[in-house]
Amino acid sequence: MAGALVGSAVGDALGAPFEFGPPGAFSARFPVPARGAATEMCGGGPLGWEPGEFTDDTQMALLVAGSLVERGRLDEGDVFDRFRQWADADPPDIGNQTRAVLSSGLPWDRAAAEHFARSGHAAGNGSLMRTTPAAIWFSRSGTDATVDAARRISALTHGDPSAGEGCAVFHELVRVALDGGDPLAAVPTAVALVTEEHRDRWATVLAPDWEPSIATESNGAVWPTLGQALWALRHGRDFAEVLRLVLDLGGDTDTVACVAGGLAGAVYGMGGIPMRWSSAVHGRIPGHGDRVWRLADLQQLAAALDGKPVPSYDPGVIPRIGPVEVLPGIWAGNLDGARYSDEDFAVISLCRLGEPFPHTNHRMAYIADNEYNVDLDVMLTDVLDDLSALHAEGHRVLVHCHGGASRTGLVLRGWLVREQGMSVEQATAHVAERWPHLGLWNASFTAALERLAGG
Repeated sequence: MAGALVGSAVGDALGAPFEFGPPGAFSARFPVPARGAATEMCGGGPLGWEPGEFTDDTQMALLVAGSLVERGRLDEGDVFDRFRQWADADPPDIGNQTRAVLSSGLPWDRAAAEHFARSGHAAGNGSLMRTTPAAIWFSRSGTDATVDAARRISALTHGDPSAGEGCAVFHELVRVALDGGDPLAAVPTAVALVTEEHRDRWATVLAPDWEPSIATESNGAVWPTLGQALWALRHGRDFAEVLRLVLDLGGDTDTVACVAGGLAGAVYGMGGIPMRWSSAVHGRIPGHGDRVWRLADLQQLAAALDGKPVPSYDPGVIPRIGPVEVLPGIWAGNLDGARYSDEDFAVISLCRLGEPFPHTNHRMAYIADNEYNVDLDVMLTDVLDDLSALHAEGHRVLVHCHGGASRTGLVLRGWLVREQGMSVEQATAHVAERWPHLGLWNASFTAALERLAGG
């Protein structure tokens, strides 16, 4: 669940600096993955976004999520009131159509419909961009419920039924992915859910042979937005490549990447999202307080959307361990050893944190110290790739988990296996000699290291 929500926010923040730009701008600036201190979360763009800052796409999505969690059901009036409060705060990025509807003064059940009746144009992608939280929430309730909710939430600001039908298809594809299925294989079934008068148009843009080059509208419209997201999901090998493909299409990059990120995150999970991106994502919701939403907040919200209890996390007071230089340029510690370390460390965290760290260079990869890390190999490779890049730039890199033992030892040993060509046994002995806190109780970590050594 967290993969879908975080993935959509990551796509939004990655795409914001390139919004309204030409095709290929993303890869022209970042021809290869940027894993050092300066990543693809570069900020800037037409509205001067901070690196990793999300836009109106995620702001509105969080308002939908907050209403669902707090009300315990879909309350269209409450969602609309939250939207209106946000719009009244004059956010820096808000679609013209959405602004017109929310500033009309009309009640929630008339504002969008009357705007559509007057203008005849309301099939933008502004309702699709914010619907991932609702897709998560209603995925537990089955196809009929999620499709109905998608249409109802879309209709709050987008009176054109075409927009709602696109949201309905998206909801069903996310439901399939979160249930462990293949959303691409489910496209024909999802298209069959579209009302008959809109079905042919959606079938065209979601067909396997559709290409962005044959779109008949800009990707500010709902049809090519979802079409491009699915096209990228078909052709990308992993989460990062899916986003690179849509970002290089140009145009409304934040929204198309937001939609693609929600789908790809549902498919590849939280472990498939590069930590250099997820660690940077953040933002505020104008009109709704000064809270800064960060990765941990999004993960907690995703759990709530999935109906799971979300206890507050208090790591407690633990004796500080480290930081200690265990390998040349690579330091180790436990949670508080890292938290209170010099802020010029580049920190790689492998556990939940509680309060955010003050360090400028901070990556977070949430590896559980148990046997159930289904994406362990992917996450370990991601951590080692970033560690290698930061180390090569001359940063003092500090690796830690809660106790500084098992997960920290996994990464230290993995570094020696991959970079020094050691066997797992040699790497274990080497680290144990220099880091007496090494924990070896997790057999799945040793198995992952053996796969790394054999790869």
